[in-house]
Amino acid sequence: MTLVVQSPAKLNLFLHITGRREDGYHNLQTLFQFIDWHDTLSFDLLQQPDIQVDPPIPGITPKQNLIYKAAFLLKEHTGCSLGAHIQVAKRLPMGGGLGGGSSNAASTLVALNYLWQTGLTRAQLCQLGLHLGADVPIFVHGHAALAIGVGERFEDVLIPEPWYLIAAPNCHANTAELFQEKQLTRNSKVIRIRDFLDGGGHNDFEPVLRKRFPLIDQCLTLMNSEGEAKVTGSGACLFIECEDKADAAEKQLRLTSKMSDFDIANQDVKWSIAKGSNQSPLYFGTLANQR
Repeated sequence: MTLVVQSPAKLNLFLHITGRREDGYHNLQTLFQFIDWHDTLSFDLLQQPDIQVDPPIPGITPKQNLIYKAAFLLKEHTGCSLGAHIQVAKRLPMGGGLGGGSSNAASTLVALNYLWQTGLTRAQLCQLGLHLGADVPIFVHGHAALAIGVGERFEDVLIPEPWYLIAAPNCHANTAELFQEKQLTRNSKVIRIRDFLDGGGHNDFEPVLRKRFPLIDQCLTLMNSEGEAKVTGSGACLFIECEDKADAAEKQLRLTSKMSDFDIANQDVKWSIAKGSNQSPLYFGTLANQR
């Protein structure tokens, strides 16, 4: 049996760093929404306990791959004796703040819990996923949510599902390094969802990213000429909310025509158009009834 799932990207519609924890991590408040831009993962059940992930990621050993780590963690936690061959068709950029690696790990936990019949609930998979990364639980959870803590405590929200124009600048933002920046704001206020809907909320990483990456600074300035440009996660991807798909396409045309005015080369930025979704496409189809 082959199980094929969509492993989606997310946007942080705002991200506040609200304090530093005693364990060295930071408390956050953020609003997650999924978009219909995704990697595709295919899972084949193996009777032997091997975990195979193809294709390999250059520069990363197989056991460092988050997909492998997720599968191994589930096996170890449940004592499952089965294995899996996992094939990955990557579309989401790495290090872009879209959560591609975390989404792949979450999709692996959910899919193999189904294939291996290990019987964990979605809440139990969220707890397990936290060992792999702070963003993994929201992808397991599968619903747009206001999150606090390190990002693992959720309050589901129903918010508009607009179209977005997304820019992926050709640079890699290292989250751990950004958290060490002395100028990073660490005392932003917690807001209500109504405050966000009334225009509140920001991303505390934006000023630091502008300082460290001239290309991100240039792209944000360019995109602000067509709307309110925002950073997702700790960067480097940026987005603008649009009225509809046609509006997003028109904005993209106008922005690409102005790139040279901002000293941005065509190869420096990749543009995409995506639709916001409060429901993760991971749970469409076969996995729809997984609770």
